[in-house]
Amino acid sequence: MKVALTGATGFIGSHILAELLANGHEVTALIRGDAEAEMVTARGATPAIVDLSDRPGVVTTLNDTDGAIHTASPGDAASANLDSAMVDAAIEAFDGTGKPYLHISGLWIYGENSSITEDSALDAPAMVSWKEPIERRVLDASDMRGVVVVSSVAYGDGGGGIPGLLLGSPRDPAGNLIMLGTGRQHWSTVHVADLADFFRRVLESDSARGYYVVGNGLSPTVADLTEAAAVAAGAPGAVSGSDEEARARLGDYFGEVLLLDQGTAATRARSELGWLPTRLGLVDEFLNGSYRR
Repeated sequence: MKVALTGATGFIGSHILAELLANGHEVTALIRGDAEAEMVTARGATPAIVDLSDRPGVVTTLNDTDGAIHTASPGDAASANLDSAMVDAAIEAFDGTGKPYLHISGLWIYGENSSITEDSALDAPAMVSWKEPIERRVLDASDMRGVVVVSSVAYGDGGGGIPGLLLGSPRDPAGNLIMLGTGRQHWSTVHVADLADFFRRVLESDSARGYYVVGNGLSPTVADLTEAAAVAAGAPGAVSGSDEEARARLGDYFGEVLLLDQGTAATRARSELGWLPTRLGLVDEFLNGSYRR
């Protein structure tokens, strides 16, 4: 297939790019400028320099593809407008074609829930409350194959924003990393290479549509993760923090989502698409893998 991909130079998007190319797909990477164009060209993709808010430009690019995957995000207040613009362009370009449009989301939209499935009620905290109406437009577009991939915390290959946050945790006077909150909350996780494999499977399956919740089935506590991150960072250990400290450190919105207790078995992803995560869990990655100094 000829696939349009946004976010091809980002953490998740770059792994999806590698996965698609390794499995014989052609990739047109929608990027912002010459520097990114050189990067994706070196990796084997065809660059298309276009502003994702430029609907006619994006539509023109999508018209020449067999499907699209959207992972780009500025990670700030502009995120909602960018996602909305991309969805509008995909609906226009793929109207009446049945082509696949894959839109990334995150598990935080389900709020506090230790056994999340696609049938779970959405309970999005303020930081991600804007996502649901945009994702609903993806799924309600009857003339394209809309899929929302709801990712757990992505990690691996020494990257990812959340692992980096743990590694860079503030330290107490003894040098121990300070946990986010008490550390009792669980985080659902997924290795970025396993996540990329899932995106490819969804793209290639004509029957895949709707929400898919993705996680490797491991939901370590933040205490376990921070203690393992301390080993990777060369700290003597980790100590509990507090909810108040976490919110003061990161702001109320970001603090709120990182204090959520979440888990999922990703049963639909496994049963319908034969997806089987095979990489090390995040605790083991901290202790023995790509995050060790």
